[in-house]
Amino acid sequence: MRFVSCMREGTESAALVDGEDLVPLRGIRELGADTPSAVLADPPLWPEARFPRAEATLRPVVPNPRKIICVGLNYRAHIEETGRDDSAYPVLFTKFATSLVGPYEPILVPPESAKVDWEGEIAVVIGTPARRVPLEDALGHVAGWTIANDVSMRDFQRRTHQWLPGKAWDRATPLGPELVTPDEAPVPADLRMTVRYDDAVVQESTADLLIFPVAELVSTISTFTTLLPGDVILTGTPGGVGDRRDPPLYMSAGHRVSVEVTGLGRIENDLVAG
Repeated sequence: MRFVSCMREGTESAALVDGEDLVPLRGIRELGADTPSAVLADPPLWPEARFPRAEATLRPVVPNPRKIICVGLNYRAHIEETGRDDSAYPVLFTKFATSLVGPYEPILVPPESAKVDWEGEIAVVIGTPARRVPLEDALGHVAGWTIANDVSMRDFQRRTHQWLPGKAWDRATPLGPELVTPDEAPVPADLRMTVRYDDAVVQESTADLLIFPVAELVSTISTFTTLLPGDVILTGTPGGVGDRRDPPLYMSAGHRVSVEVTGLGRIENDLVAG
C-alpha cells in the first residue's frame, strides 16, 4: 500500500493512495506517531471523503518525526570521491522536523551558503518501537520506504568536526512523495535511484550497493536510542555529489533538483532564495 500526508482546502490528513484518488484516514492528520505499522495494515479509511489526488498538496510524508537520523558515507563510490577511509560503524548525524519540505515544495537556498549540494537518498520510516533489535528482526520494525534529498551546505558542514551545521537547515530536505509499505517493496535492495539537477543526471545507483543495509542500520541505531513509529532514517547518498566534481558544481536559486527511485516515485523541487 501507499500513503501520503497531504492538505486539501486547508485541511490536513493522512490518506491512502488509490489510483488517482486519495482516501483519508479517519481522524488522522498526518503519517507519523499515530500511524504505526498496525494502523497502516488495517487503515481506518473514510471512503465518503475520497477526493482526486490532483486537488491535494503533498506535505513531507512524515511531517513531524520525533527523530531524523541520517547516515553518511554509506556507498563505496561516495567514500572514494571524498577520499575518506572505510568505517566499521555507520557515520550518523541528525536533522530536525523543521528541515523538511514536501516532495514538490521549494527548497530554500540560504544566502549564507555558497556551496549547496544535492544528495539523493532512500529513506526508511519506522513502524514499531525498536530498541536493541537483533539484525534478523530489524526489518520487521519498518513501516515503509520513501525518498529524500539530504541537501547539504558544504561550507557550513566543514566549519566543525560535526556535520550538523551543514545538514539541518530549515526547509531544505524534501521527503516523499509516498510511504510505500513493505508488502509492495519488501527490501529496497534492487531499487534504482536517479538524481537530476535541471535535466542533467548527476547521481545514479542501486540500493544493493549500501555498505550498511537497512536491517543493519535499524539494529545499530536501536542499540543506543529507541526508534519509534514515524521516525525516519536517511540511508546515505551514492557517488556523484557536486562538491567532489572537478570543478565543483553547486546548486543555486532558479534551478530544479529531482530524485527518482523505481517503485517509490519522484520528488522534484525548485530552488528558491531563502
